[in-house]
Amino acid sequence: MGRTYIVEETIGQYLSNLSLQGKSFVSGLLIGQCSSQKDYVILATRTPPKEEKNENLKHPKDQLDNLDEEWVTEHANQVSRMLPGGLLVLGIFIITTLEMGNDFQNTLRRLVFAVEKSMNKKRLWSFTEEEVSDRVTLHICSSTKKILCRTYDIHDPKSSAKPADWKYQNGLSTSWLSLECTVHINIHIPLSTTSVSYTLEKNTKNGLARWAKQIENGVYLINGQVKAEDCDLLEGQKKPRGNAPASSCSFDVRVLTQLLLNSDHRSTATVQICSGSVNLKGAVKCRAYIHSNKPKVKDAVQAVKRDILNTVADRCEILFEDLLLNEIPEKKDSEKEFHILPHRVFVPIPGSTVMLCDYKFGDESAEEIRDHFIEMLDHRIQIEDLEITEEINTAFLSSSMNSEAPEDNRDDEQPKEPMQTTIVSKIRRNMGMIAAFAVAFLAVGISFHYFSD
Repeated sequence: MGRTYIVEETIGQYLSNLSLQGKSFVSGLLIGQCSSQKDYVILATRTPPKEEKNENLKHPKDQLDNLDEEWVTEHANQVSRMLPGGLLVLGIFIITTLEMGNDFQNTLRRLVFAVEKSMNKKRLWSFTEEEVSDRVTLHICSSTKKILCRTYDIHDPKSSAKPADWKYQNGLSTSWLSLECTVHINIHIPLSTTSVSYTLEKNTKNGLARWAKQIENGVYLINGQVKAEDCDLLEGQKKPRGNAPASSCSFDVRVLTQLLLNSDHRSTATVQICSGSVNLKGAVKCRAYIHSNKPKVKDAVQAVKRDILNTVADRCEILFEDLLLNEIPEKKDSEKEFHILPHRVFVPIPGSTVMLCDYKFGDESAEEIRDHFIEMLDHRIQIEDLEITEEINTAFLSSSMNSEAPEDNRDDEQPKEPMQTTIVSKIRRNMGMIAAFAVAFLAVGISFHYFSD
């Protein structure tokens, strides 16, 4: 028996209202949460259309065969940044004017695997063996209204399609539970001279991987208590009286990380010759959501962990992209450069307790946030609904000017621009400025330290 997908009823209306506008197909992403029993889909978003020259000269089937894999995967990467802990891109949907054959199903299969592979490259965490590894494809024929729902096991490259049930439910996420925490970070990442050929982004990610182990192995207090992993998250919670909504149920999470290794672990010191370092300091506001159908403590803690890891990694990646897109020149006589990582802003989903997020630089306006949200998620929001979780004036930018660095050391100071950045730049310019917009608790700063010979 295949998996069951419980789907927010408004998604059905959204898919029905999508206009093909003379094109042979429209595709997009399905967003939600997995559980052992069933999966929940709370949002669908169309992939922004890409302008193609001589599009009308192509046969509809030719256009489907040339479904732009790179464009869809880049959209999935951008959307994944906007998802708080607990939410994932569960799969893709496509609406066509004609019913398609097996060749088309192979195209969808390839696309699902490409999307998951692309997003997985950027993660600081890995899926556990117990987690659901199925991803869904939904094909809707606009003329016959026929729906074909299938799943693929992303852990098995040779997996074949399995049938799945697609069931609508009204008010699916109106009573989901939220978990919130503030994590103070002070991460020092040395840039070894042996890894100078790596991009700054790759060096930073490698450094964050070490910090990620601390987060993974931390102790998590929920409302001040340590709870057993298999315990029901709602155990001991008072049920709302009368018609009071369960949506008001929110949990405060505190993270305790180990400062020292256990005595059984032997610690060794490593001496490295470094060309510089990256320091991340500040406090980030994290938020995760979980369904209210007998949720387990371990699932809630896992969602919080992943939001912590995602939001720090995403901010670094967005900053590096912004520096490259805006071609900010290197300061030749600077020993230290200070940059403010983008802040986090939360945005509500209409009719749901779940909020999505995005990232905002200090010079971006609320209107830009709204426009970017519309472009990426194809849902309109009101500016007054934006939830800014920190004071903007806590952001700080400064630089210290010192002796000029030697000419032969400049290659170490500024790693070469990776080829992938060029692709992302082109896609971002087509989609609009996808630099992000959101505000986390305290301003998180990043400083680059370069050492002259």
